[in-house]
Amino acid sequence: MEAYIVDWLQLVLRWTHMITGIAWIGASFYFVWLDNHLQTAPQWQQARGIGGELWAIHGGGVYEVGKYRKGPEQMPDTLHWFKWEAYTTWISGMLLLAAVYYLGADAYLIDRRVADLSAPAAIGLGLAFIVLGWFIYDVLCNSRVANHTALLSSLLLLMLVASSYALTHLFSGRGAYIHIGAMIGTMMVGNVFAVIMPSQRALVSAIEQGGEVDPSWGAKAKLRSTHNTYLTLPLLFIMISNHYPMTYGHEYNWLILLAITAITACVRQFFVLRHKGIVKPALLVGSVVATLVLAALITPPSLRSSQAASAIPTLSEMHTIVSHRCGSCHSAEPTDDVFTVAPAGVILDTESQVRQWAPRILARSVHTQDMPFMNKTGMTDAERQQLGVGLIQLED
Repeated sequence: MEAYIVDWLQLVLRWTHMITGIAWIGASFYFVWLDNHLQTAPQWQQARGIGGELWAIHGGGVYEVGKYRKGPEQMPDTLHWFKWEAYTTWISGMLLLAAVYYLGADAYLIDRRVADLSAPAAIGLGLAFIVLGWFIYDVLCNSRVANHTALLSSLLLLMLVASSYALTHLFSGRGAYIHIGAMIGTMMVGNVFAVIMPSQRALVSAIEQGGEVDPSWGAKAKLRSTHNTYLTLPLLFIMISNHYPMTYGHEYNWLILLAITAITACVRQFFVLRHKGIVKPALLVGSVVATLVLAALITPPSLRSSQAASAIPTLSEMHTIVSHRCGSCHSAEPTDDVFTVAPAGVILDTESQVRQWAPRILARSVHTQDMPFMNKTGMTDAERQQLGVGLIQLED
């Protein structure tokens, strides 16, 4: 019963996180697009303080949008704020992190082949990286370094490199990736809560009181908003990365994460420039080429060379290995202490089921060696090799 309740808790949290994340990212992308498509307003609008305008059609209607250089003479009765999407995304994300990786630290976060940590120590380290990540980032952005884009970018990249390396040498690959994601997400929501919203409140207050609008408010908010738009795509990859063990399960998983971060940043840069009417296809082509090169470089050794074995195992022999090493989880009646229902609905109780799931077993147990989960059942290299030879024959 407890496992059933936990599953529903995770489902609700994950669903909430996804819905609010779509709302936050959608609004963020829209306003970046909007800002980059504003055109010079006609003179009569400029006289009212409008610096740029945009016309659009959507949903059967024509919209006119204008952006003030500083603000209107009088605030409207209804002013829409965009903040709860960000806050709810972060809150649901942190609750999901706790429900999956902290309540299940021994199963998902701790990999004793990487570091022999206790659950409290692992959780403490994870939270420390999240908090310190925001603190260091915020200090850098509030210092004189922020006036030098190249230097700030280099220091932030160095922080990401150091964090990725450290976390992948403390936690499981999945646990490390999700904590990098939590660090990035905390930076993004911190930007909204600590910089963007206060700047906007100061702007509204100055307009309502008839005071002078400080242009630095908008400049600070714009800097953090720009950071958020480039951090979005790496964060989205991390959210789905647990489905792709060839990335987080690789020996150089921290370098792979950095490479994918750089690739996604280039993709985002292409679209940001395109919004401004600047088309640089080299950014998009380069990203595609870099992805193909990365895929080739991290190809599992078992895919690069043919498997060697004294004899091709029979389906019965393969089923014996699978039953012994995988059956505690992937069974109609699992006996594992964590997985009480077969993960992903993969059941391997019979020889026909082993044949049915042969491609998946080959990918997860032989090529990436992501399964058995954390190698809880101690599958040996010899068994993986034997399975590989036999499963390849089944595929052929």
